[in-house]
Amino acid sequence: MALKYVGEITDPIHKNIKFTKVEKEIIDTYIFQRLRRIRQLAGAHLVYPGALHSRFEHSLGSMFLAGMAGQTLFDKGYFTDIDIIQQLRLAALLHDVGHGPYSHLFEEIVQDSKSCSHENLGERIILETRISDIMKQNGYSPVTISSLSFGKHKSGFLNEVISGGLSVDLMDYLPRDSYFSGTEYGKVDYFRIINSLEVASTKVLGINKSALYSYESMLISRYQMFKSVYFHKTVRSGEVMILHSMKQLNQSLHFTDFDSLEDFLNLHDEMVLDLLCNFRSSKSRPMDTFAVKLARDYKNRNLLKCIYEYFSLSNQRFENERDSKQSGQHLLGKTNDFEKQITQMNSIIGGHQDSGEPVFLDISRAPSIPLAPKKEEVTSIMIISKQTEYEKSFDQLPLINVITGYLDMIRVYTTTEKRKFFESILKDSENQNF
Repeated sequence: MALKYVGEITDPIHKNIKFTKVEKEIIDTYIFQRLRRIRQLAGAHLVYPGALHSRFEHSLGSMFLAGMAGQTLFDKGYFTDIDIIQQLRLAALLHDVGHGPYSHLFEEIVQDSKSCSHENLGERIILETRISDIMKQNGYSPVTISSLSFGKHKSGFLNEVISGGLSVDLMDYLPRDSYFSGTEYGKVDYFRIINSLEVASTKVLGINKSALYSYESMLISRYQMFKSVYFHKTVRSGEVMILHSMKQLNQSLHFTDFDSLEDFLNLHDEMVLDLLCNFRSSKSRPMDTFAVKLARDYKNRNLLKCIYEYFSLSNQRFENERDSKQSGQHLLGKTNDFEKQITQMNSIIGGHQDSGEPVFLDISRAPSIPLAPKKEEVTSIMIISKQTEYEKSFDQLPLINVITGYLDMIRVYTTTEKRKFFESILKDSENQNF
């Protein structure tokens, strides 16, 4: 039985997104409406003024694409229960419901204090709140939807629709982030990719060879968005500021001390920023005062300055990794140039950081083409046709091979007042190139 839609939403990316009764009931909950107040890209609006879009519209877009993917796989006979299409749509709709204020920045704080992630919180929200009741009332299992949302379903290829290398999450956020940031990097021919989806005999999600060029283009878009938007040095400046402010004042403001999901669901971007900016304490602690200043400067776009940056794009984490493996040598104790740079930067500015001076080391270790959302490395794509199926490694795709590996980054930020001071320290240090 085909899905029965009860309304539609106009969307700048997908034009018209239709929704079913159960989807409408979930969308109308205050739990899901909260996602309107959590930006998709925490600090990008400081550089790209239009990048004010939220997790709310991204979740709707992901739901739309999940329905397309489900219909394609159903039509090709990879599953026979048409109700799975609705399950995929619900899973995509709720895959980001556990995000806190400032998304992945807040998650760093939660992981430090509670050792949990937005996926863990998302599972609890689906299973323990009004959303669970709505699903049950409409004949759907919250456990099944949660397993699909967070990659735990018994059917591997269905998991990949939501959070794999061919995920609808990836296919929505790239064009959406590109559109709202005003850049041209995130163009994705998701219609071609989704219509070409196939499932291998090993139950791995893949594509028909005819869509390989579209898939390559999507990976290149992901790489370009990573460098030009997600990790733009000024975007990261704002994110470093708000992250440090939240970490420093968390103990006083109790952001992560939520005893119930209700406490967590009350948190959103602007609320947290207001709490940070207006924090007052009877105890005068310089680090707290500076954390408040960082939040206020973030709000007023008086941002930290980047005085040093180092990028490393490599195929291996370690120098001579392949040679070491071939010769049987162990990699213990062997560090690559990136790790040496981190050690060097820590030795130069670590003491200043410990004494409370306004200097910050921003380090990113990430695959250049990660999966979403688990940040694992993608190294191949399954190609499937009626006659054959095979795994095509990225080293067989010249353009992709060039950008495949690890895009590691080190940056040093400080205030305008301290810029010359720390620049001189870095210049005077051994082996620094300015």
